[in-house]
Amino acid sequence: MSTDSQVTVDRPISLTAPSGIDREAHHRLDEAWLAAAWSHPTTRVFVVSGGRALIDDTPDGRTELVMTPTFEAPVTETHRYFLGTDEDGVRYFALQKDSLPGRMDQSARPAGLREAGLLLSPRDAGLLVHAVALENWQRNHRFCSRCGERTVIAAAGHIRRCPACGAEHYPRTDPAVIMLITDAEDRALLGRQVHWPEGRFSTLAGFVEPGESIEQAVRREAHEEAGVAVGEVAYVASQPWPFPSSLMLGFTARATSSEITVDGEELHEARWFSRTELADAFASGEVLPPYGISIAARLIETWYGRPLPRQGGAAA
Repeated sequence: MSTDSQVTVDRPISLTAPSGIDREAHHRLDEAWLAAAWSHPTTRVFVVSGGRALIDDTPDGRTELVMTPTFEAPVTETHRYFLGTDEDGVRYFALQKDSLPGRMDQSARPAGLREAGLLLSPRDAGLLVHAVALENWQRNHRFCSRCGERTVIAAAGHIRRCPACGAEHYPRTDPAVIMLITDAEDRALLGRQVHWPEGRFSTLAGFVEPGESIEQAVRREAHEEAGVAVGEVAYVASQPWPFPSSLMLGFTARATSSEITVDGEELHEARWFSRTELADAFASGEVLPPYGISIAARLIETWYGRPLPRQGGAAA
């Protein structure tokens, strides 16, 4: 058995903290209410384009979404999404545009969720993940899957309707499992996908297939990708991951075999790491950790017993 010490690292999973936003779904079909909400002087709006929005640093060291009153918003918006109302009654919209607007303030910069999700407040991160998920779905589902006709947006961005056959289409969310697998020696199984840079290792993951439970998906993916058999599976937490439309379901799992045979299609390589071996690999640069925003980083940390290094190598 491993003699590595283990402590608990209790850090929140990015994009999952309570945002304080009530999505108020019951208002999405009320056009009069939406028009009044859009026109209210306290309402705020930001632009999303290609999964990115403008963020800015405040004088007190915080990072915020760049939001404006609606009367300052671009007048030729492509699509308008109602995102919800905060505890102070402020309502929030996102505008989908082909490009982000120019800013007089040179400190504002475009950022996607991988960067901004670690910097923004829970409120702003929640608004951005909602807007990015809607934008991805809207851009990729413009035609009816039943008859092929171009669909129109309804419900403040949360439905697409087909004017030809009457079908309604809703935002897609694909469930995916992501798991930290350990063996009888309490070593962790980490793998490198074929399209990742040299040294980038993370937990195994994969999509849930039709007619399959999430526990079955964990065991199947572990065996298909790494040739490892898995017995006990325990749910940990979930994370929205709109890249473009996933919901990551995080697990820990116990391997019942240790021989690794990678599939060569999803994984290029996989290895068992003790905590000491992983620490040495981080220190030497042989292994790069997963991005800090991902649930993979938190799953590894719960086993590793300390925060993972940042991308540049400094301690998180």
